[in-house]
Amino acid sequence: MSSPSGEKPGEKFDMHSESFLHSLMRKQLKLSIACAATFMIALLGMPLLNYFAPEFMAKRIFGFTLSWFILGIAFFPYVWVISFYFIKRSMSLEEDEVKSVKGEK
Repeated sequence: MSSPSGEKPGEKFDMHSESFLHSLMRKQLKLSIACAATFMIALLGMPLLNYFAPEFMAKRIFGFTLSWFILGIAFFPYVWVISFYFIKRSMSLEEDEVKSVKGEK
C-alpha cells in the first residue's frame, strides 16, 4: 500500500520531496478549478439571464433592477465567499497532507 502522496511502503517520506509537492499541488488544482467554475457560473450567468429572462432581471430589489443589484452589490460578497472558501480549504489540504505524511491522521 502506498501513502496518499504516492510513496511506497518502507520508503522514508520527505515532506520536501517532489512526490509530496506533486500530490499537494494536484489537490489544490482540483480546488482551484472548482472555485473558478463557481466564479464563471456567475460571470457567464448574468448575461445569459439578461438575454433569456429580461423580465425577471428587470424586477426591482431595494430600488435597483435585479441586474444592477447583482452587479453592484451582490457580486462582491459572492467573490469574497469563494475566495474565503478557497483559502480555508487550501490551508486545510496542506495541513491534512502534512498530518498524513507524519502519520498523525
